[in-house]
Amino acid sequence: MSGSERFLLVGSLLRPDELQTYNREIESRDDITYPFYDDLEGYAETEGITVTEVVNKQIEAGIPEVTDGEFQRSIWHLDFVWGLDGVERSISDSGWKFQNDTDGFEEGTFETRKDIDVKVVAPLHSNNHIFIDHYKRVREEAGDHSVKLTIPSPGQIYNEFVRSMSDENGYSNDVYQTTEDLGEGLVQAWKEFVDEYTAVGGEVLQFDDCTWARFSKDNPIGYYTQDGATDETVKAQAEKLVSLNNAVVDYAHEKGLTVYTHNCRGNYGSRYAMGGSYEQVANYFLANQNYDRFYLEWDDDRAGNLVALEAFKDKPETEVVIGFLSSKKSGLADKEAVLAELEEAAKYIPKDKLYLSHQCGFASCDGGNDLTHEQQWNKIKQGQEIAQAFWGE
Repeated sequence: MSGSERFLLVGSLLRPDELQTYNREIESRDDITYPFYDDLEGYAETEGITVTEVVNKQIEAGIPEVTDGEFQRSIWHLDFVWGLDGVERSISDSGWKFQNDTDGFEEGTFETRKDIDVKVVAPLHSNNHIFIDHYKRVREEAGDHSVKLTIPSPGQIYNEFVRSMSDENGYSNDVYQTTEDLGEGLVQAWKEFVDEYTAVGGEVLQFDDCTWARFSKDNPIGYYTQDGATDETVKAQAEKLVSLNNAVVDYAHEKGLTVYTHNCRGNYGSRYAMGGSYEQVANYFLANQNYDRFYLEWDDDRAGNLVALEAFKDKPETEVVIGFLSSKKSGLADKEAVLAELEEAAKYIPKDKLYLSHQCGFASCDGGNDLTHEQQWNKIKQGQEIAQAFWGE
Protein backbone atom coordinates (compact mmCIF):
# COMPACT_ATOMS: atom_id res chain seq x y z
CA MET A 1 0.00 0.00 0.00
CA SER A 2 1.02 3.64 -0.36
CA GLY A 3 2.33 5.10 2.88
CA SER A 4 3.46 8.58 3.82
CA GLU A 5 6.99 9.89 4.19
CA ARG A 6 5.65 12.00 7.07
CA PHE A 7 4.37 9.14 9.22
CA LEU A 8 7.09 7.20 11.04
CA LEU A 9 7.33 4.27 13.44
CA VAL A 10 9.25 4.62 16.68
CA GLY A 11 10.56 1.06 16.45
CA SER A 12 8.84 -1.83 18.22
CA LEU A 13 5.89 -3.88 16.98
CA LEU A 14 3.77 -6.62 18.53
CA ARG A 15 5.53 -10.00 18.54
CA PRO A 16 3.87 -13.07 16.95
CA ASP A 17 2.79 -15.98 19.15
CA GLU A 18 5.55 -18.31 17.94
CA LEU A 19 8.16 -15.84 19.18
CA GLN A 20 6.33 -15.14 22.42
CA THR A 21 6.75 -18.77 23.47
CA TYR A 22 10.49 -18.21 23.71
CA ASN A 23 10.09 -14.72 25.16
CA ARG A 24 8.13 -16.03 28.16
CA GLU A 25 10.78 -18.66 28.88
CA ILE A 26 13.56 -16.08 28.72
CA GLU A 27 11.70 -13.88 31.18
CA SER A 28 11.58 -16.60 33.83
CA ARG A 29 15.14 -17.94 33.63
CA ASP A 30 18.49 -16.63 34.79
CA ASP A 31 20.39 -19.85 34.08
CA ILE A 32 20.66 -18.96 30.39
CA THR A 33 23.17 -16.70 28.68
CA TYR A 34 22.32 -13.81 26.38
CA PRO A 35 21.54 -13.92 23.46
CA PHE A 36 20.01 -17.26 24.52
CA TYR A 37 20.31 -18.96 21.11
CA ASP A 38 22.45 -21.80 22.44
CA ASP A 39 20.10 -22.42 25.36
CA LEU A 40 16.73 -22.46 23.59
CA GLU A 41 16.36 -24.91 20.74
CA GLY A 42 14.70 -23.36 17.70
CA TYR A 43 14.80 -19.81 19.07
CA ALA A 44 17.29 -18.40 16.56
CA GLU A 45 15.43 -19.95 13.61
CA THR A 46 12.05 -18.70 14.80
CA GLU A 47 13.42 -15.24 15.41
CA GLY A 48 14.94 -15.12 11.94
CA ILE A 49 11.70 -16.12 10.24
CA THR A 50 9.63 -13.57 12.15
CA VAL A 51 12.13 -10.78 11.48
CA THR A 52 11.92 -11.46 7.74
CA GLU A 53 8.14 -11.31 7.96
CA VAL A 54 7.98 -8.06 9.93
CA VAL A 55 10.51 -6.28 7.72
CA ASN A 56 8.52 -7.25 4.62
CA LYS A 57 5.28 -6.21 6.32
CA GLN A 58 6.66 -2.73 7.01
CA ILE A 59 7.88 -2.33 3.44
CA GLU A 60 4.53 -3.49 2.06
CA ALA A 61 2.78 -1.02 4.38
CA GLY A 62 4.83 1.87 3.03
CA ILE A 63 6.88 2.59 6.15
CA PRO A 64 9.75 4.81 4.97
CA GLU A 65 12.33 3.59 7.49
CA VAL A 66 12.12 0.06 8.87
CA THR A 67 13.40 -1.81 11.92
CA ASP A 68 13.24 -5.40 13.08
CA GLY A 69 10.21 -4.42 15.17
CA GLU A 70 12.58 -5.12 18.08
CA PHE A 71 11.78 -8.83 17.56
CA GLN A 72 15.44 -9.61 18.27
CA ARG A 73 15.25 -8.38 21.87
CA SER A 74 13.18 -8.86 25.01
CA ILE A 75 13.30 -5.39 26.57
CA TRP A 76 13.75 -2.14 24.69
CA HIS A 77 17.07 -1.23 26.35
CA LEU A 78 18.41 -4.07 28.49
CA ASP A 79 19.26 -6.48 25.66
CA PHE A 80 21.76 -3.96 24.37
CA VAL A 81 23.34 -3.78 27.82
CA TRP A 82 23.34 -7.59 28.14
CA GLY A 83 25.31 -7.68 24.90
CA LEU A 84 28.17 -5.61 26.32
CA ASP A 85 31.25 -7.15 27.88
CA GLY A 86 31.36 -6.61 31.63
CA VAL A 87 27.76 -7.18 32.71
CA GLU A 88 25.78 -9.98 34.33
CA ARG A 89 22.03 -10.48 33.92
CA SER A 90 19.82 -11.90 36.64
CA ILE A 91 16.26 -11.90 37.95
CA SER A 92 15.51 -9.21 40.51
CA ASP A 93 13.30 -9.47 43.59
CA SER A 94 10.91 -6.96 42.03
CA GLY A 95 10.05 -5.38 38.70
CA TRP A 96 9.64 -1.77 37.65
CA LYS A 97 6.60 0.13 38.89
CA PHE A 98 4.17 1.33 36.22
CA GLN A 99 0.83 3.11 36.43
CA ASN A 100 -2.48 1.91 35.00
CA ASP A 101 -2.99 4.37 32.16
CA THR A 102 -6.76 4.49 32.51
CA ASP A 103 -6.82 4.85 36.31
CA GLY A 104 -4.71 7.94 36.81
CA PHE A 105 -1.27 8.28 38.32
CA GLU A 106 -2.13 7.77 41.97
CA GLU A 107 -4.28 4.69 41.44
CA GLY A 108 -3.12 1.12 40.92
CA THR A 109 0.62 0.61 40.74
CA PHE A 110 1.59 -2.23 38.38
CA GLU A 111 4.76 -4.30 38.71
CA THR A 112 6.55 -5.44 35.54
CA ARG A 113 8.64 -8.50 34.71
CA LYS A 114 11.62 -9.11 37.00
CA ASP A 115 14.48 -10.17 34.72
CA ILE A 116 15.85 -6.64 34.91
CA ASP A 117 18.81 -6.87 37.29
CA VAL A 118 22.12 -5.96 35.65
CA LYS A 119 25.44 -5.89 37.49
CA VAL A 120 28.66 -4.33 36.19
CA VAL A 121 31.38 -6.85 37.00
CA ALA A 122 34.16 -5.75 34.62
CA PRO A 123 35.00 -2.77 32.40
CA LEU A 124 32.28 -2.18 29.81
CA HIS A 125 33.10 -2.78 26.15
CA SER A 126 31.28 -3.39 22.90
CA ASN A 127 33.08 -6.32 21.33
CA ASN A 128 31.33 -8.22 18.52
CA HIS A 129 28.00 -6.99 19.86
CA ILE A 130 25.10 -9.22 18.79
CA PHE A 131 23.12 -6.14 17.71
CA ILE A 132 25.51 -5.89 14.75
CA ASP A 133 24.32 -9.29 13.50
CA HIS A 134 20.75 -8.19 14.17
CA TYR A 135 21.25 -5.09 12.05
CA LYS A 136 22.90 -7.06 9.23
CA ARG A 137 19.89 -9.38 9.07
CA VAL A 138 17.47 -6.47 8.71
CA ARG A 139 19.75 -4.72 6.22
CA GLU A 140 19.80 -7.82 4.04
CA GLU A 141 16.04 -8.30 4.19
CA ALA A 142 15.25 -4.63 3.54
CA GLY A 143 17.12 -4.38 0.24
CA ASP A 144 17.36 -0.72 -0.78
CA HIS A 145 14.91 0.38 1.90
CA SER A 146 16.14 2.70 4.68
CA VAL A 147 16.90 0.94 7.98
CA LYS A 148 17.43 2.30 11.47
CA LEU A 149 18.67 0.58 14.62
CA THR A 150 17.39 1.54 18.06
CA ILE A 151 19.50 1.31 21.22
CA PRO A 152 19.29 3.03 24.62
CA SER A 153 21.08 6.32 25.13
CA PRO A 154 24.20 6.22 27.31
CA GLY A 155 22.49 8.72 29.61
CA GLN A 156 19.59 6.33 30.11
CA ILE A 157 21.87 3.51 31.23
CA TYR A 158 24.05 5.83 33.32
CA ASN A 159 20.94 6.98 35.16
CA GLU A 160 19.76 3.40 35.75
CA PHE A 161 23.19 2.20 36.87
CA VAL A 162 23.70 5.08 39.31
CA ARG A 163 20.30 4.44 40.86
CA SER A 164 20.86 0.68 41.15
CA MET A 165 24.40 1.11 42.51
CA SER A 166 23.36 3.63 45.18
CA ASP A 167 21.86 3.22 48.62
CA GLU A 168 21.55 5.34 51.77
CA ASN A 169 25.36 5.46 51.86
CA GLY A 170 25.70 6.71 48.30
CA TYR A 171 27.13 5.28 45.08
CA SER A 172 29.33 2.16 45.15
CA ASN A 173 30.78 -0.09 42.43
CA ASP A 174 33.99 -2.13 42.44
CA VAL A 175 34.68 -1.59 38.73
CA TYR A 176 33.91 2.12 38.39
CA GLN A 177 34.87 3.80 41.66
CA THR A 178 33.10 7.08 40.89
CA THR A 179 30.09 8.11 38.82
CA GLU A 180 32.52 10.06 36.64
CA ASP A 181 34.40 6.84 35.92
CA LEU A 182 31.10 5.10 35.14
CA GLY A 183 30.10 7.80 32.67
CA GLU A 184 33.45 7.58 30.90
CA GLY A 185 33.15 3.80 30.70
CA LEU A 186 29.69 4.01 29.17
CA VAL A 187 30.73 6.60 26.60
CA GLN A 188 33.68 4.44 25.60
CA ALA A 189 31.49 1.35 25.18
CA TRP A 190 28.94 3.29 23.08
CA LYS A 191 31.71 4.70 20.89
CA GLU A 192 33.00 1.18 20.35
CA PHE A 193 29.53 0.13 19.27
CA VAL A 194 29.37 3.08 16.86
CA ASP A 195 32.63 1.84 15.35
CA GLU A 196 31.18 -1.64 14.94
CA TYR A 197 27.96 -0.29 13.45
CA THR A 198 29.61 1.97 10.89
CA ALA A 199 32.02 -0.81 9.93
CA VAL A 200 29.09 -2.89 8.60
CA GLY A 201 27.46 0.02 6.79
CA GLY A 202 25.07 1.30 9.47
CA GLU A 203 23.75 4.76 8.66
CA VAL A 204 20.99 5.64 11.17
CA LEU A 205 21.13 5.07 14.92
CA GLN A 206 18.34 5.95 17.35
CA PHE A 207 18.97 6.49 21.07
CA ASP A 208 15.87 5.73 23.15
CA ASP A 209 15.57 7.56 26.46
CA CYS A 210 13.01 7.58 29.28
CA THR A 211 14.92 9.76 31.74
CA TRP A 212 13.94 13.30 30.81
CA ALA A 213 10.66 13.54 32.71
CA ARG A 214 12.44 12.64 35.95
CA PHE A 215 13.81 16.19 35.92
CA SER A 216 10.37 17.87 35.65
CA LYS A 217 9.02 19.67 38.69
CA ASP A 218 5.52 18.43 37.83
CA ASN A 219 6.55 14.76 37.92
CA PRO A 220 5.09 13.21 41.11
CA ILE A 221 8.02 10.77 41.37
CA GLY A 222 10.74 12.91 39.81
CA TYR A 223 14.03 14.10 41.23
CA TYR A 224 12.47 17.23 42.70
CA THR A 225 10.64 15.01 45.21
CA GLN A 226 13.91 13.70 46.66
CA ASP A 227 15.22 15.00 49.97
CA GLY A 228 17.53 17.93 49.48
CA ALA A 229 16.72 18.44 45.80
CA THR A 230 17.26 21.97 44.51
CA ASP A 231 17.21 23.59 41.10
CA GLU A 232 21.00 23.45 41.12
CA THR A 233 21.30 19.74 41.97
CA VAL A 234 18.64 18.70 39.45
CA LYS A 235 20.19 20.89 36.77
CA ALA A 236 23.59 19.30 37.37
CA GLN A 237 22.09 15.82 37.00
CA ALA A 238 20.33 16.76 33.77
CA GLU A 239 23.42 18.39 32.30
CA LYS A 240 25.41 15.25 33.09
CA LEU A 241 23.08 13.10 30.99
CA VAL A 242 23.12 15.64 28.16
CA SER A 243 26.93 15.66 28.16
CA LEU A 244 27.11 11.85 28.03
CA ASN A 245 24.65 11.64 25.17
CA ASN A 246 26.29 14.45 23.21
CA ALA A 247 29.72 12.87 23.60
CA VAL A 248 28.50 9.81 21.70
CA VAL A 249 26.26 11.70 19.27
CA ASP A 250 29.10 14.00 18.27
CA TYR A 251 31.39 11.01 17.79
CA ALA A 252 28.73 9.25 15.71
CA HIS A 253 28.40 12.35 13.53
CA GLU A 254 32.15 12.31 12.98
CA LYS A 255 31.78 8.72 11.80
CA GLY A 256 29.08 9.77 9.33
CA LEU A 257 25.97 8.55 11.19
CA THR A 258 22.60 10.23 11.39
CA VAL A 259 21.44 10.05 15.02
CA TYR A 260 17.88 10.24 16.36
CA THR A 261 16.45 10.13 19.84
CA HIS A 262 13.10 8.91 21.10
CA ASN A 263 11.74 10.03 24.44
CA CYS A 264 8.71 8.83 26.36
CA ARG A 265 7.57 8.34 29.95
CA GLY A 266 7.47 4.55 29.91
CA ASN A 267 5.45 2.08 27.85
CA TYR A 268 4.65 -1.35 29.26
CA GLY A 269 1.46 -3.34 28.69
CA SER A 270 -0.44 -0.13 27.79
CA ARG A 271 0.76 1.51 31.01
CA TYR A 272 3.09 4.42 31.68
CA ALA A 273 5.78 4.95 34.32
CA MET A 274 5.59 8.63 35.19
CA GLY A 275 4.38 12.13 34.45
CA GLY A 276 6.43 15.24 33.76
CA SER A 277 5.97 17.89 31.07
CA TYR A 278 8.38 18.93 28.33
CA GLU A 279 8.13 22.58 29.33
CA GLN A 280 10.01 21.76 32.52
CA VAL A 281 12.99 20.16 30.76
CA ALA A 282 13.04 21.70 27.28
CA ASN A 283 16.07 23.89 27.96
CA TYR A 284 18.10 20.80 28.81
CA PHE A 285 16.94 17.95 26.65
CA LEU A 286 15.41 19.65 23.61
CA ALA A 287 17.63 22.70 23.22
CA ASN A 288 21.00 21.24 24.19
CA GLN A 289 21.15 17.73 22.74
CA ASN A 290 22.74 17.35 19.32
CA TYR A 291 20.42 14.80 17.74
CA ASP A 292 19.31 15.14 14.12
CA ARG A 293 15.75 14.02 14.86
CA PHE A 294 13.66 13.97 18.05
CA TYR A 295 10.74 11.55 18.52
CA LEU A 296 8.59 13.05 21.30
CA GLU A 297 5.68 11.60 23.28
CA TRP A 298 2.66 13.89 23.16
CA ASP A 299 -0.41 11.65 23.29
CA ASP A 300 -1.91 13.03 26.51
CA ASP A 301 -1.80 15.94 28.95
CA ARG A 302 1.30 14.67 30.77
CA ALA A 303 3.47 16.10 27.98
CA GLY A 304 2.28 19.65 28.67
CA ASN A 305 1.93 22.58 26.30
CA LEU A 306 3.42 22.57 22.82
CA VAL A 307 5.12 25.85 23.65
CA ALA A 308 8.00 23.63 24.79
CA LEU A 309 8.84 23.22 21.10
CA GLU A 310 10.19 26.78 21.15
CA ALA A 311 13.37 25.16 22.45
CA PHE A 312 14.13 24.19 18.85
CA LYS A 313 13.97 27.76 17.55
CA ASP A 314 17.74 28.00 17.14
CA LYS A 315 18.05 24.53 15.58
CA PRO A 316 16.53 25.03 12.11
CA GLU A 317 17.82 21.75 10.67
CA THR A 318 16.52 19.54 13.49
CA GLU A 319 13.59 17.28 12.64
CA VAL A 320 10.81 16.74 15.19
CA VAL A 321 8.47 13.75 15.21
CA ILE A 322 5.44 14.39 17.39
CA GLY A 323 3.81 11.33 18.98
CA PHE A 324 0.25 12.64 19.01
CA LEU A 325 -1.05 9.11 18.39
CA SER A 326 -1.19 6.45 21.13
CA SER A 327 0.19 2.94 20.78
CA LYS A 328 -1.24 2.07 24.21
CA LYS A 329 -4.91 2.21 23.21
CA SER A 330 -6.68 -0.20 20.89
CA GLY A 331 -9.02 2.34 19.30
CA LEU A 332 -8.28 4.81 16.55
CA ALA A 333 -7.48 8.45 17.20
CA ASP A 334 -9.76 11.44 16.61
CA LYS A 335 -8.47 12.46 13.18
CA GLU A 336 -9.63 16.07 13.37
CA ALA A 337 -8.13 16.52 16.82
CA VAL A 338 -4.75 15.22 15.61
CA LEU A 339 -4.84 17.48 12.57
CA ALA A 340 -5.52 20.44 14.87
CA GLU A 341 -2.58 19.43 17.06
CA LEU A 342 -0.34 19.23 14.02
CA GLU A 343 -1.42 22.74 13.00
CA GLU A 344 -0.49 23.97 16.46
CA ALA A 345 2.89 22.20 16.35
CA ALA A 346 3.61 23.79 12.96
CA LYS A 347 3.58 27.19 14.68
CA TYR A 348 6.84 26.16 16.36
CA ILE A 349 8.43 23.68 13.94
CA PRO A 350 8.61 24.30 10.17
CA LYS A 351 6.23 21.95 8.43
CA ASP A 352 9.01 20.45 6.34
CA LYS A 353 10.84 19.47 9.55
CA LEU A 354 7.78 18.01 11.26
CA TYR A 355 6.59 14.39 11.30
CA LEU A 356 3.86 12.32 12.97
CA SER A 357 4.15 9.07 14.94
CA HIS A 358 2.71 7.17 17.85
CA GLN A 359 4.07 8.22 21.23
CA CYS A 360 6.13 5.03 21.49
CA GLY A 361 6.41 1.62 19.92
CA PHE A 362 3.71 -1.03 20.26
CA ALA A 363 5.86 -3.41 22.30
CA SER A 364 8.70 -1.76 24.18
CA CYS A 365 8.99 -5.05 26.02
CA ASP A 366 8.17 -8.26 24.21
CA GLY A 367 4.78 -8.74 25.91
CA GLY A 368 3.45 -5.74 24.01
CA ASN A 369 0.56 -3.37 24.59
CA ASP A 370 -3.06 -4.42 25.03
CA LEU A 371 -4.22 -4.55 21.43
CA THR A 372 -4.33 -7.04 18.59
CA HIS A 373 -2.06 -7.22 15.56
CA GLU A 374 -4.98 -6.12 13.39
CA GLN A 375 -5.61 -3.10 15.61
CA GLN A 376 -1.91 -2.23 15.50
CA TRP A 377 -1.81 -2.15 11.70
CA ASN A 378 -5.13 -0.28 11.54
CA LYS A 379 -3.61 2.38 13.79
CA ILE A 380 -0.54 2.55 11.57
CA LYS A 381 -2.75 2.94 8.50
CA GLN A 382 -4.67 5.74 10.18
CA GLY A 383 -1.43 7.51 11.03
CA GLN A 384 -0.44 7.40 7.38
CA GLU A 385 -3.84 8.75 6.34
CA ILE A 386 -3.63 11.64 8.81
CA ALA A 387 -0.12 12.47 7.59
CA GLN A 388 -1.30 12.44 3.98
CA ALA A 389 -4.16 14.74 4.89
CA PHE A 390 -1.89 17.20 6.69
CA TRP A 391 1.15 17.24 4.43
CA GLY A 392 -0.42 16.10 1.19
CA GLU A 393 2.27 13.46 0.82
